[in-house]
Amino acid sequence: MKLKLGTRSLLFGAHQLALHPLFLALAWWRLYGAPLDPRLWAAFIVHDWGYWGKRAMDDDDGQTHPELGGRIMARLFGPEWGDFTRLHSRHYAALEGREPSPLCAADKLVLVVTPRWLYLPAVRATGEAAEYQALYARWLGVESVTVDEWYDGLKEHWLHEVYRLAPAAARRLGQVL
Repeated sequence: MKLKLGTRSLLFGAHQLALHPLFLALAWWRLYGAPLDPRLWAAFIVHDWGYWGKRAMDDDDGQTHPELGGRIMARLFGPEWGDFTRLHSRHYAALEGREPSPLCAADKLVLVVTPRWLYLPAVRATGEAAEYQALYARWLGVESVTVDEWYDGLKEHWLHEVYRLAPAAARRLGQVL
């Protein structure tokens, strides 16, 4: 049985269950300071668990991934922490007519703080790179892009997105990146 893409991402890809939360904590630290609240660490760990069993990362089904982490956090720490976790997704925040939570900017910064030598082999191995390349090419209005074009372009785009989502916090980035 072949594992679905979302499951592969959590097991050994971009959203790997151990590494992604650690890089998210590093990104949070760079934006907002040390993540001392244990509820933050819980959110770092569970926010993407909803990818489990998803056939794709960014299709209609994949974009519902924030729901599971949001439910877990709401049950453990109350509705505001459920919202905080669920709204790490810009897509989900737009569906609810709300602003993304601060977790969103940190989650986007993960691509910037994760070493290229670690990230690219992981997303190639899972098949995520192919989906992400196709989405990025469509966004650019071109037929295709290489892995390096996608990665470099997305990294730059996410950094701009971090500055847009958290301008006050992002000012620290020039000092710490």
